Amino acid sequence: MSAVARLGVLGWPVAHSRSPAMHTAALAQLGLGGWSYQRLPVPPELFDETVRGLPGAGFVGANVTIPHKEAALALADDATPAARTIGAANTLSFSPDGAIEADNTDAPGLLAAIGEDVAGMDATVLGAGGSARAAVFALREAGARVAIWNRSAARARQVAEELGATVVAAPQAGALLVNCTSVGLHDPARTFKDLPLDADGLDRWSMVVDLVYRPSGTALLDAAARRGCRTVDGLEVLVRQGALSLTRWTGREAPLAAMRTAARGPDTQPRDDA
Repeated sequence: MSAVARLGVLGWPVAHSRSPAMHTAALAQLGLGGWSYQRLPVPPELFDETVRGLPGAGFVGANVTIPHKEAALALADDATPAARTIGAANTLSFSPDGAIEADNTDAPGLLAAIGEDVAGMDATVLGAGGSARAAVFALREAGARVAIWNRSAARARQVAEELGATVVAAPQAGALLVNCTSVGLHDPARTFKDLPLDADGLDRWSMVVDLVYRPSGTALLDAAARRGCRTVDGLEVLVRQGALSLTRWTGREAPLAAMRTAARGPDTQPRDDA
C-alpha cells in the first residue's frame, strides 16, 4: 500500500458531496496522512477522458455519483459480477498499470445499513434508476421478495425483468419500504404529493429506508417514525457504502464511527447520493 495516494468522488454536480469530509476523517483515523480525498466535478462529456487520466495523476480509486454510474461501468476494463448485474458502478479502483476495475458498494452498503436479515421479507422499492437497481439487486440476493413502483411503469418492468422483481401499481404493505427516488430532497412538503403514500398509512411497513438525506431529516422518515416504524436514513447508507470502498482501496477496516460523525457534520447539505 502506497504511503501517498489520491482518492476522490466523481459527479456533476458534486459540490455538496459528504464523501470528502467522511473519507478525510477516516484516512486521518487510520493514520494515512499521505492519502487525500477530493471532489472531482466532471461533466458527462469529459467523464471518460478524465477518469482515464486519474491513475497517471496518482489516484488509486474514486467513488462515482450522479450522473456517471452507468458510464463508470461502461469504461472499466473489468467489473465485479454485482456491478455488471446492477448495470452501474459507484466505485472505481486503478491498478499501477492504469487498468480500471468497477464495483458497486451501494448494494452491500444498503444491507449493512439495514443491519438485519431480510430473507423472506416483502420489500417495496420506489424508483427505477441506478440506486433502485442496486437496492433491488441487494434485497433479492439476500432473499427478500421485491416489488418495484415507479412513475414510469415501463422502466419499472425493465428493472423487474432484469433483476427478478415484480411491478406494482401502488406500494404494497410489507416488512420494508425503500425510497430510491429524489422526492423530498428539495421540497419536503411535496413528499406525500409526489409519492403514492399516505403519511398515516406508513405503519403498513415495519421499516422505512430513505436514500434522501437532509440536515433535519426527511418528511418520509419523520412520518414513518411517528407511526412506529424503524427508520434508516441516506447518510447511514452513504457511510456504509463508503466504508466498503475505502476498505477496498486501503486494505484496512474502515472506521465507521469517524465516518459517521463526519458525514453528519453541521454543514450537511440535502443530498440523495454520495
